[in-house]
Amino acid sequence: MHNPIRIGHIGLSFHAASAAVVQRIVERHGYRVESVAAPHEAMFKHYGAGEVDFLVSAWLPASHGGYLAPYAEQTHTLGVLYQPYCIWGVPDYVPAEAVASIDDLKRPDVAAHMSLLIQGINPGAGISRFSRDIIEQYGLDQVGYHFANGTQAQCFERFEQAVEHREWIVVPLWHPQFLHYRYAIRALHEPRGLLGGQDDATLIVREETAAHLAPALLDELSQLSLGNATVSELDYWICREGLSPLEAADRWLAQSFT
Repeated sequence: MHNPIRIGHIGLSFHAASAAVVQRIVERHGYRVESVAAPHEAMFKHYGAGEVDFLVSAWLPASHGGYLAPYAEQTHTLGVLYQPYCIWGVPDYVPAEAVASIDDLKRPDVAAHMSLLIQGINPGAGISRFSRDIIEQYGLDQVGYHFANGTQAQCFERFEQAVEHREWIVVPLWHPQFLHYRYAIRALHEPRGLLGGQDDATLIVREETAAHLAPALLDELSQLSLGNATVSELDYWICREGLSPLEAADRWLAQSFT
């Protein structure tokens, strides 16, 4: 087993939040920890190559199942930290009678009001893959909509700027995520099932690492359940209150276990 233990997470703030909670729990059991972040596909390759011991977390089965599949036999599954799912959402001031489903976006009266840019995040994210399929399969490109990959900041700040100006906008998003902690965002009905459904955000560890960890630690991590609301709140503390992931984890652990 490596010393320190290397805890990997996808390089997005809410993944960093849940990874920080796991890190603090591992440290409480007397282990030293090194934190490693990388984009989606790259992180699973690091995990498969044995360059990280834990991965916080794999969204299974839909979003990350293909990334984990080559390494499934060397993986020990621990707890489900939360249950994420992807949405295309609109601010709640966009009338539900006008825009209730993705199909509604094609109507000329809606397209005339809506921002035609669907600003996403990095191309390896599940929501990015799903969004590209939605644009094509719903024919949204035929009325001018286009999906653009970008950074977290570009996606989230674009949404916040639109809300400030009461602009009609679609945000490709997921639960949990800090925007839900602050804004009321209505998910659009997506009848074709292209958004992947609900996943289990599963804490995984390499079998060779798990074999050398204290049973009490493995038991605690197997029982750890944060939930979508908690991760959204942690993410808000990081992204909008300026806490580091470890500071956010410390605040939450102090509130939850005192």
